[in-house]
Amino acid sequence: MIRGYVSQGLFGRDLLGSIVVFLVALPLCMGIAIASGMPPAAGLITGIVGGLVVGAIAGSPLQVSGPAAGLAVLVFELVREHGVVALGPVVLLAGLIQMVAGLGKLGVWFRMVSPAVVAGMLSGIGILIVASQLHVLMDAIPKARGLENFAALPSAFMDAMSGEGGSTVALLVGLATIAIMLGWEKLRPSSLRFVPGALLAVVAVTATVQGLGADVKKVDVPSNLFAAISLPTFDSLVSLAQPSLLVAAFTFALIASAETLLSAAAVDRMHDGARTNYDRELTAQGVGNLICGVLGALPMTGVIVRSAANVQAGSATRMATILHGGWILVFAMLLPWLMRMTPVACLAGILVYTGIKMVNLKQINSLAVYGRGTALIYLATTLAIVATDLLAGVLIGFALSLLRLALQSSRLSVGLDQHPEPGTKLLQLDGSATFLKVPALARALERVPPNTRLLVEVERLNHVDQACLELLTDWGRNAPARGCELVVDWNALHRRVEGLRKAA
Repeated sequence: MIRGYVSQGLFGRDLLGSIVVFLVALPLCMGIAIASGMPPAAGLITGIVGGLVVGAIAGSPLQVSGPAAGLAVLVFELVREHGVVALGPVVLLAGLIQMVAGLGKLGVWFRMVSPAVVAGMLSGIGILIVASQLHVLMDAIPKARGLENFAALPSAFMDAMSGEGGSTVALLVGLATIAIMLGWEKLRPSSLRFVPGALLAVVAVTATVQGLGADVKKVDVPSNLFAAISLPTFDSLVSLAQPSLLVAAFTFALIASAETLLSAAAVDRMHDGARTNYDRELTAQGVGNLICGVLGALPMTGVIVRSAANVQAGSATRMATILHGGWILVFAMLLPWLMRMTPVACLAGILVYTGIKMVNLKQINSLAVYGRGTALIYLATTLAIVATDLLAGVLIGFALSLLRLALQSSRLSVGLDQHPEPGTKLLQLDGSATFLKVPALARALERVPPNTRLLVEVERLNHVDQACLELLTDWGRNAPARGCELVVDWNALHRRVEGLRKAA
C-alpha cells in the first residue's frame, strides 16, 4: 500500500500541499490566538492537534482543522468574563458534545442551519475581527464588544499618533502587511501561485522591523511549547455546572460543528476525490476539541481558507493535513526564536485582511436569487452579531429563518367570488390554511353579505390547521343568525387536518 502510494506520486503531492498549508496556517494560528485574548502558543497547539490527530481520523480527507477566526470572538468573550482557566473545561465539554453528536449520527442535522444564517455569521464575525484587530494594529488593547471597538477607534488612532496609548510604527507595520497581501493577490505570477501572501507579508515586514530595530510589540512564544500546556484543574471542571459555562460549551459545539460541516461541503465541491462522511468528521472534531480542552488550547473547526489552499496545492490524501501539523510542531519546537521576531501588528494586519474577506457583500445578490427574505436574513444576522454577540445574532438569524419558512409554508389564496346561483357566493381556498392566515380568512368571511349561501371549495386546499378550522366552524354556527348558510364538505376538510397531522 505504501509503495503504491509513493509510486503513484501521491506522496509528492501531499508533501507540497502540506508545506503550502503549513505556511498559511502558521501566522493564522498565532494571530487568531492573539485575537482570542490567548497566547500564540495556544493557537499553535490547536493547529498541531488539528493536523496530527484530527487529520488522521477526519471524515473529510482534504479538510484542514485548526483555530478558526469564527470562534475568536467567542473565546475572547469567555476569557474576558471567566478567565483563561474556564477555556479548557468549556472546550473539553464542547468536544464531548460533538463526539456524542457524531457517534449518534447527528452530523447531517448540523447542516440544517440556513446558508443565509451561516453567511451572516461569518460576515458578522469578520466585522468584529476587523473592529478589534484595528486596535491591535496600533499596539492598543481592544474593547470587549464590536460597537465599543468602533466607537473607540478615533481616540485609539489619536493616541497612536501622539504615542500615548499606541504606536505609529505598529500602525505602519500593520498597513504594510495589508498592502503586501493585497498587492500579492493582484500581481502574483502564476508560477508562484502557491506562495501565500500572508507568509510573504510576515517575512518581508519582520525582516524590515528587525533591520530597522523598530520598537513594536513582538509575539511571545515560549522556548518550550509544552510549557504552554495548561491542564484543567478539578475546580475548573466543577465550575462547568455554572449555567453560563454550559451555554458557552453548547454554543462552541454548535458554531464549530456548523462551520466545520458547511466548510466540508464546500471542500467537496472543490475536488473529485472521496466525499465527506459527516458523522465521522463531527466525531473527529469532537476528539480534537476534547484534546485541546485538556491541553488548555483554543477550540478548533474545519477551516475553509487552509482547506482551499490544501486542495489548490494539489494534495491527494489526508496525509497532507497530517504533515502540516507535523511542520507546525517542528517549527514551534526548534525555531521559537524566529517566531518571537514577528510583530504583533503584522499578525493583526493579516487578521484585518482576513476579516474583510469574510465580509462578502456580493453574497447579498446571490442570496437574493432565493428571495429577498433570504438576503434580509443574512443582513439581519450580520447586524445582530455586531450589535449584540455571536450567540444572540445566530439565534436571531435562525428565528428569522423559521419565521420565513412558516410564512412560505402557509401561503393561502382566499377568493370570495359570485356563484351562478342567485344569493350564493363561492369561497375558494388554495394553499395552506394555517393560524398565520386566520386574519385573511376572517376578512373574507366578514365580506359575506347577509342572507347568502356560502359554498366553500377545498379541492385545492393542501391542509388546514385547528385555528382556521375553528374559524369556519364558528362562522357556520353563527350563520343562521344573519340568514346565511355555510356549505362545505366537512369530511374532505377534516381529511386535510389529518394530512397535516401525519406530515407533522
